[in-house]
Amino acid sequence: MKRLIFLGPPGAGKGTQSQIVAQELGLAHISTGDILRAAVANQTSLGQEAKGYMDRGELVPDELVLGLVKERLG
Repeated sequence: MKRLIFLGPPGAGKGTQSQIVAQELGLAHISTGDILRAAVANQTSLGQEAKGYMDRGELVPDELVLGLVKERLG
């Protein structure tokens, strides 16, 4: 299975570019924002931890985001 990961700060164009590449190569597109919102909505342990940061308007720490991505890809 092919996996490409786009990393960068907010507003860098990761989502835009990854959607284009996914469409061109016929790959699934996974958004960390979508994963975060789903984890919060489903009240998972990582989602509840992320919600605290999100509610304060802070960036969710990389370690937490990576944990959510690993769960999704696992």
